[in-house]
Amino acid sequence: MDLSKVSFWMAGRYATNCVEISDDPASLNKAGFWAVVNTFEGKWICARFKDVQDMPLPKVPWESIDTAWQSSQSAAEYQTNVALIKDQIADGDLYQVNLCRTLSADCDQGLQGLANKLQLENPAPYASYFKLPDLEIASASPELFLHRQGDLIKSTPIKGTSATEEFGEKDRAENVMIVDLMRNDFGSICESGSIDVPRLLAIQAHPGLFHLVSDVTGRLRTSIGWDEIAKALLPAGSISGAPKSSALKTIAKLEKIPRGPYCGVIGWVEGDQAVLSVAIRVFWSVNHGKIHFGTGAGITWASDAKSEWDETELKANRLISIASGKI
Repeated sequence: MDLSKVSFWMAGRYATNCVEISDDPASLNKAGFWAVVNTFEGKWICARFKDVQDMPLPKVPWESIDTAWQSSQSAAEYQTNVALIKDQIADGDLYQVNLCRTLSADCDQGLQGLANKLQLENPAPYASYFKLPDLEIASASPELFLHRQGDLIKSTPIKGTSATEEFGEKDRAENVMIVDLMRNDFGSICESGSIDVPRLLAIQAHPGLFHLVSDVTGRLRTSIGWDEIAKALLPAGSISGAPKSSALKTIAKLEKIPRGPYCGVIGWVEGDQAVLSVAIRVFWSVNHGKIHFGTGAGITWASDAKSEWDETELKANRLISIASGKI
């Protein structure tokens, strides 16, 4: 495997000179700076770098996508799947499912130029770029999966998306549901009594839309390793559903195709310090030839199928327009 061209950038830290790639999250317990991708289906890619500099991502050009984007689900198919999920909720099998689709287009260029463009035209708190031998990701993620500082951890799940600052009861109930799920996940790795929700149902503005966000915090138990953290928390509750195990079965059945890095995790780990984002608002390419972008919405009993489709459009339209040179 050629490691010479592997690189990673996030929040002003640019990592080069990759010396190791592992598929085992236990590797993150070793010293060094690790860039991390975990796919929605659970595949790990952990890259350890020798050199890390504080600098912007180097600029390269981006040629706008001029071919049509194809969706893995049509509007009719997506809305039918919403109805099927609501039937399962009525039967008591589920409370909530995050239903996603993938947009794809022809693309024979690298994604670093797109990552540059996203930083200018859709700035995001957890923007990142990761180039690997057979995978490339340009992320404009707004969502924190995990911030770790010593034994203190925090997650900021997003649930609720709107074109305005107005949110209905469906969005609020959905956010609280995922907060409860994250509190439960934290409970298996954190000290008893340390889990808190210091911020609930805050409104956060992003380019072209607004989100409802909450914070869940806790203190890790002694000697908890990264492999144990990963087992307890992944995949993220905000992009799976509740109960998580039932939601994952429904996702696999209805979506048909793997999500890959979309709705996984991307970020960095360095000892007991880490910033890991939920891989939403991400473009990715596998061995070039095609570029992909995922979008989805949380389905509950209160969901309207057309409104949920419209939410997936809202989340995708600005980013797809940037990649296509229409913004």
